[in-house]
Amino acid sequence: MKSISVFCGSSSGTDKEFQTTASELGRKLASENIGLVYGGAKVGLMGAVANGALERSGTVIGVLPVFLKAKEIAHDGLTELILVETLHERKTRMNDLSDGVIALPGGFGTLEEYFEMLTWGQLGLHEKPMGILNINGYYDELISFLDSMVQKGLLKESNREMILISDNIDDLLVRMRAYKAPQGGKWIRKENL
Repeated sequence: MKSISVFCGSSSGTDKEFQTTASELGRKLASENIGLVYGGAKVGLMGAVANGALERSGTVIGVLPVFLKAKEIAHDGLTELILVETLHERKTRMNDLSDGVIALPGGFGTLEEYFEMLTWGQLGLHEKPMGILNINGYYDELISFLDSMVQKGLLKESNREMILISDNIDDLLVRMRAYKAPQGGKWIRKENL
């Protein structure tokens, strides 16, 4: 993997481990020469993961909608800051720039971004590994819900297995490198678009 998109909160949350681990992830990506692609902000967990990568001289590309830059949250020390018009354009650009995705703790935006890219994978539009770094059990209830979706027949087990989950950065990166996407997509293939 040459680069990974990281989706995470623009807030730091109440658990100090979230910020510590976000910084650690940034440092780890940089030390393994994996570029970081993220939302471009200097605040919260987003700022922590970017700063961690920058501490180790990593490549950090931020993709930020113009309306958020106007709120003065843009990180000014990045390798590159790409300004886009819409949130959808942000996700599309982040997808184009990365070979995989990791979700850290976050709110609605983090979940929306992660699940849209996951859905693109389910539909066969990409074959990138989709990881969740489950810091201090933050995503435990979500994981239980996903398992319930399988049990109730609304999510195929093969699609549930697309979500790579670990509470350990090294383990998650190993699993992402070994990932093989389910074949066949749900309905469509990228070449049909």
